[in-house]
Amino acid sequence: MGIKQYNNELKFYEKVIPYNDRLAPLFIRNSLYSLIPEGTKHIYVVGIGSNLISGDSLGPFVGTLLRNSFPNHLTVLGNLECPMDATTIIPKISGHIFPKNSFVISIDSVLGSVDFVNSIVLRQGPLQPGLGLGQNLPPIGDCSVMGVVLTNDAVLGSALLYTNLHLIYTMATNIAKGISLAVRQFFQYPSDHPILHVN
Repeated sequence: MGIKQYNNELKFYEKVIPYNDRLAPLFIRNSLYSLIPEGTKHIYVVGIGSNLISGDSLGPFVGTLLRNSFPNHLTVLGNLECPMDATTIIPKISGHIFPKNSFVISIDSVLGSVDFVNSIVLRQGPLQPGLGLGQNLPPIGDCSVMGVVLTNDAVLGSALLYTNLHLIYTMATNIAKGISLAVRQFFQYPSDHPILHVN
């Protein structure tokens, strides 16, 4: 699973956004655009999580929504068809070399305090998947976009299975739109270029 614990003691998040804020894609775009270094030639999105557990499916949902959106400038690793979960993430990431002048955005579901549940947290720096479940997986990314889906409590195992899919899908759609808007702006695509290609 890609679940990571989000602790409100962390000081380096860039933005906390309510998952259903109608301006969430614009807030995400603005934050990402400010973090992408000048000279970046390609952006990678790593959608971490499982397609079998609703509460852990945020990353794969985002990957599916972004797939084929900007083929010359955006590559997606992890989607609903081929998820990057606890069993596949190490071989897939260790076998992939991110080129120089690339920027990697990691997407994952996380657990957090009640103050952050139902929020999208965007911060600079890598994401360490599996931390909330005691898994030791490698940190990934130059930037992390985390959907806080549940509080960190004793009923975690069963609660993840029954997480509201409307919450996950709304988070995923807003994150995917925000990333797409940032890519479109950064690489100067025309303003009428579609932001999502959903098959």
